[in-house]
Parts: sequence; structure tokens; C-alpha cells
Amino acid sequence: MNAQYPVARPRRLRRTAAMRRMVAGTRLHPAELILPMFVKEGIAEPQPVSSMPGVVQHTRESLRKAAHEAAEAGVGGIMLFGIPAHKDARGSGADDPDGIVQVALRDLASDLGDALVLMTDTCLDEYTDHGHCGLLTADGEVDNDATLERYASAAVAQAAAGSRMIAPSGMMDGQVGAIRAALDAEGFAEVPIMAYAAKYASGFYGPFRDAAECAPQFGDRSAYQQDPAGPIGEALREVRLDLAEGADVVMVKPALAYLDILRQVRDIVEVPVAAYQVSGEYAMVEAAAANGWIDRERVIMESLIAIRRAGAGMILTYWATEVARGLS
Repeated sequence: MNAQYPVARPRRLRRTAAMRRMVAGTRLHPAELILPMFVKEGIAEPQPVSSMPGVVQHTRESLRKAAHEAAEAGVGGIMLFGIPAHKDARGSGADDPDGIVQVALRDLASDLGDALVLMTDTCLDEYTDHGHCGLLTADGEVDNDATLERYASAAVAQAAAGSRMIAPSGMMDGQVGAIRAALDAEGFAEVPIMAYAAKYASGFYGPFRDAAECAPQFGDRSAYQQDPAGPIGEALREVRLDLAEGADVVMVKPALAYLDILRQVRDIVEVPVAAYQVSGEYAMVEAAAANGWIDRERVIMESLIAIRRAGAGMILTYWATEVARGLS
């Protein structure tokens, strides 16, 4: 750059709102937003999640209404999580054709068609009585390879019920390949996989575990989710492995604390990249706003812009419908 002050004046392009809009280098669009939603079996009314103001565990009917509102706002997709009435050691509800997610999927597919993308979390933690993401060995370890069979079965059940994108979140080695093979074998070769490729063992998940009722009954998930201080390059290795197994989209989770990882992933892949603005990120903003410490709307938009600027083409956020309405 040759020109210096007073000839060079960067503020010229910031003087008015119209000017700032015109030169903006990062934009959000409603179709880039994905709304995580929770549906619970056996409740008569939506149940508020105390640690996530504004978020509820839905009944089938309230889910249909909220999903319709999201579609009307232009939200690109919803990510569905289920809470069954009965849990057991193998997470039987995950692949039960009459399980809560499968039933809800059929409702939404009938209501919405392709108005937005119906996506499903494919894991076992919401369905197991021990709260871990897989089957356990006799000594309480998560059995990676036995769990792959359960994930594959759950993915097929979800696709048969109307899921348009399968999203395995358990961080089991080989999960994408096992699911891809099962989907292809059962006639669902057209259903894409969004891999939770770089998912960290984060302290930001606490409120989600209230919403999905999936806190581990012992130990934690550090043996299968990534260590926040783990080896340099581990996230990129995970991403490359998932792509080699057939992932169509890769995700980084959480978002704001891992913007550096998100940027690295975006720079090496040629597929869409998603980021999950997780429950703890949401809850912190809502709590601070409720105390009058921050401007809620500004912080929501600033956080989403940061995630978009770092490289996410899709953002999972509990504010998806609200923000989509504002953008529209």
C-alpha cells in the first residue's frame, strides 16, 4: 500500500449504514442457518429447558408448529434430537421404527416436504441409560466397533423415516464409513452425511445435556471426543479420515472457541463446512443479556458473523428462526 494518511482514510467506507452494507465482506443468509430441535416422547406440553431460555423439549405437535415457523422464516434445515420415554444399555430407541425421532420425522416429512432439510443426529447418548455415545464393554469402556453397528442401524431407520441428512456425532473411529455402507446397501445412496468431524470434549455442552437428558452417568467423553489441548493437526486428520469414508459435509463443534480450527478446516477441504454454535454459547449470551450486561441482538449477530467469517458455510444455532426472520 502506497498511500498514507491523510490521503488514505479507511473510515471513508464506514461512514454510513448504507456504505457499510455495500462493502460488507461477510454476510449471513437464512438458508445457511440450521435449527437444533428436541422432541420428547410422552409429554403433553412443551417443556422449557431451564439452562437455555427460549428452548424447549417439544411434543410432536409443538415440534411441527416450530418447524413450520422455521421453514417460513427461510431457515435452511433443522437438526432433530430425540428423548425417548425408555432408555436401555443399547439405546434401542435409536433405530426403533416407532421411536420418537422416527415418528417425528414422518410428521415433518409429511408437513414440510423439502421446504427445509430434515437432518438427524445419529448417536446413542440420548437413548442409553448410561448416557454414553456407544455400547459399553464389561469393564465400562465404550466399544467402538460394536457401536458402529448401532449407528449404521439408526442411520438407516432415520433415512427410512424421512431424514434428508444423517449427522453422526459420536466421534467413533470409522462411523462415517459404517453409516455410508449401510445407507448404500439399504437403498439410501442419495442421503448425504454431515460428519461431526472435529468435535471437542468441551465444557460448553452442559445446557445441551439438560435439553437432551444425556449426561453420562459415570466418567465423561474425553476418551472419544477430541482434547481441546490435543495434538496439532488432530482435527485435520479427523476431517480427512471422514472425507475418505464418504462424508459430504464436515462440522466443527463447538464454534466460537474453535474458530482457528474452523479456518484450518475450511482451507483444506472442498466440501461444505458447518459449525455448531453450542448450548453453552447460547446460554452465556442469554444469561448476560437477561442481566443487562450486553446488547443481546448485537452479540448474537456478532457471534454468527465471526463463525461465518472463519469459514462456516452452515451454522447450527438455537437462534436460527429468530435470526432468519431478522435477515428476511
